[in-house]
Amino acid sequence: MAPATPQTKEERLALIGENLAEVLNQEILEKILDEGRNPKIYWGTATTAPPHCGYFVPAIKIAQLLAAGCEMTILLADIHAFLDNLKAPIEMVEQRAEYYRFMITAILEAVGISTDKLRFVLGSSYQKTPDYVMDVYRMASVVSEHDARRAGSETVKQSANPPLSGLLYPVLQILDEQYLDVDAQFGGMDQRKLFIAAKEWLPKLGYRERAHLMNPLVPGLQGAKMSSSDPNSKIDLLDSEDAIRKKISKAECAPKVVEGNGVLAFTEFVLLPAAALRGKKEFVVSRRDDTPLVYTSIEQMHDDFKNDKLTPQALKPAVAQALVDLTAPIRAAFEKSKEWQEITLKAYPPPEKKVKKVKDKGNRYPGRPKPAVDGQQTEDAAVATPAELASAGTESKA
Repeated sequence: MAPATPQTKEERLALIGENLAEVLNQEILEKILDEGRNPKIYWGTATTAPPHCGYFVPAIKIAQLLAAGCEMTILLADIHAFLDNLKAPIEMVEQRAEYYRFMITAILEAVGISTDKLRFVLGSSYQKTPDYVMDVYRMASVVSEHDARRAGSETVKQSANPPLSGLLYPVLQILDEQYLDVDAQFGGMDQRKLFIAAKEWLPKLGYRERAHLMNPLVPGLQGAKMSSSDPNSKIDLLDSEDAIRKKISKAECAPKVVEGNGVLAFTEFVLLPAAALRGKKEFVVSRRDDTPLVYTSIEQMHDDFKNDKLTPQALKPAVAQALVDLTAPIRAAFEKSKEWQEITLKAYPPPEKKVKKVKDKGNRYPGRPKPAVDGQQTEDAAVATPAELASAGTESKA
């Protein structure tokens, strides 16, 4: 069942703001809705490691924004990926951007949202144009090194001696708002400093301010932020059903503890809103010796979890099954698409198998094979070494 499209300004604003941690300059969006227009919003992602289930959090918000009638642009930030401390080799970013396009489309379609009005833009398609490059120079002339470092402090990988590219990263992201011709940018709370900088820096070049929508930082399965570099904290979007159930079963989910509980957070920011987008907002927890628990709000779940009515032993299998169902269309789309499979091999080639090198021990180590004498091996000799053969004037044959 397709979700009902919000009609009034209030309904649209409610869906736009649902589950967000903060909105900067909301009046910009309100003015656009009052004028009868659709807000143009963009979300950018650096095309580095393969998207995992943590990407469901922004994807669900993007789906809600589309359902609210917003015009969405997904920036596949290939140049950003390269600039962020070389997280992605420049030779692979194009293939990885294409992989992201396949995956993000599949995620949105998995919750029943049409992607007809979704626009994908490759960063390098405009970030190398003369006008854009000139604006990078202009921005660099009015922004201090301190402010650039601060703006990217929570989004760009930090190191003791960082490359200059890390300072360019926030400059590019802020200019993207102008060159993508949007009214707002959507991101996470870890980008708040960068969004504040955008409000200050764009007017310095004569460009208008944009609104900014921020998702909260959602804990991963081990309590911390879900990370591509930690296999225990993430579930790959193409993981098998067994792998999903196994990872959920190992997730941290202390009884009666709501704060920092990644399993409950995933239900709040992904499973419940995904069910609403499909037409029926509810989450069902089956129990072996009792009637099922049916939830229509996260507040109900939190109350029952704190009171131990909803236990980790009951919650985890329910979350695992819901995630299996949610990712089933993604796995099916991948299996049907030879193009997607080919792109995957190019974007994330399997690591080369290491060939164990045989250590050259020389010709004077204890217990070495004795060389042949007059064409005959001595009693305890094995194969003579190349060095021994050479010194005896004998030719080695394959």
